[in-house]
Amino acid sequence: MKPSYLIKPALDESYPEIDHGKGVYLFDKDGKKYLDAASGAVTANIGHGVAEVILAMHEQAKKVSFVYRSQFTSEAAELLASKLADHLPGDLNWSFFVNSGSEATETALKIAIQYWQEKGIKSKTKILSRWISYHGITLGALSMSGHPGRRARFVPLLEEFPSISPPYCYRCPYQSSAPECGYLCARELEGAIKRIGADHIAAFIAEPVIGAAGAAISPPEDYYRTIKEICENNNILFIADEVMTGFGRTGTMLACEHWDVIPDIVALGKGMGAGYAPIAAAVVSDRVMEPILDGSKVIMSGHTLSANPQSCAAALAVLEYLENNEVLKEVDSKAIYLKNKLDKLKSQFSIIGDVRGKGLLLGLEFVRLPDAKIPFDRIVKLTDMLVRTGRDNGILLYPAGSGMDGQSGDAVIIAPPLTITKREIDELIALLKSTLAEVYKTLGLSEGNGVE
Repeated sequence: MKPSYLIKPALDESYPEIDHGKGVYLFDKDGKKYLDAASGAVTANIGHGVAEVILAMHEQAKKVSFVYRSQFTSEAAELLASKLADHLPGDLNWSFFVNSGSEATETALKIAIQYWQEKGIKSKTKILSRWISYHGITLGALSMSGHPGRRARFVPLLEEFPSISPPYCYRCPYQSSAPECGYLCARELEGAIKRIGADHIAAFIAEPVIGAAGAAISPPEDYYRTIKEICENNNILFIADEVMTGFGRTGTMLACEHWDVIPDIVALGKGMGAGYAPIAAAVVSDRVMEPILDGSKVIMSGHTLSANPQSCAAALAVLEYLENNEVLKEVDSKAIYLKNKLDKLKSQFSIIGDVRGKGLLLGLEFVRLPDAKIPFDRIVKLTDMLVRTGRDNGILLYPAGSGMDGQSGDAVIIAPPLTITKREIDELIALLKSTLAEVYKTLGLSEGNGVE
């Protein structure tokens, strides 16, 4: 067999070769079918093989697939920016298109710092963030990420931006619950600002629902209103990392809309191109753009493929598909149906310690002792076992971090395409149940330990 020189995520792992996809399913070269219960990496929001998107990409390719943004604009890019301005809340009107979520959050970082520079305040250069977070793999984005496992190799190159605890109610560091807790995890931001000094802080960044680092940790009701108030009181911008949650994943265009909070800058990605083309965006409010428009008139960031017409045409077709098929209107009912099914599995399998999330971004955290919330030993590699067993059984799960240090626990994300049907949700649950039962056998657990 000819050797592979492709650098894969795990160099000693054997991966099936994909052949094609349709709807919520993927098919490998051997004809095996997989239910994509994670939309890849929470990306394929409208499923695979959507004819309308394929046609739009074909039509754009017949015209032009690349122009350099400093030489030309394109109809696809202009229409996409205009449509985003129409769909996003408040005055989030200005789009800077890039190629990935990492680039989007790093561009947001740079715009936040530039905003203060254009206002004549050169000292505000730091970005605060939370532990148990992930904002991307480029050095700026990784500096903002509170993901110890992904930071470890590069710590000498990174800024110490993570400063406060996440709203991790399942493992509340204050041994309390909302709203009685007074949102102490949010109030930590006030302490961090006082220690560092508001004059040095440009922005605070957070994922509205924590994704890969925390398996869909969703905050209590008034958490983000508290965060936004603290930012405003200290003259600090709020950046929402909606790379995973944006474009309808939680049932609204932005997850922040659930809590009536409008960020100053938002990062979009993943579901924006829905996997059909690489595209992401930093979307900037009128308020933040104003001093730049009155000043240098240049955002100091850019990439060769920024605002690429081929990718913009794909994202525009994805957005039009969401509109034309009223996809977001059905997310809540599907999410409730799926969450109820997962809660039933929790009652059947005691290793499921928590079921959480928002919309169709749901997470399962696994524990060895449910009452004490004690995780499995790392040597067990439970998350790897679940993902591998699931793939063998024909269901794709997304591995995620968990535990108070973000790496001592086991968790997976369940985030199927928004277009999934209730019949397909039933199939997802059946495949997940058989996977859990098989893992129970591998672990030597019996029915008395929670399997029905």
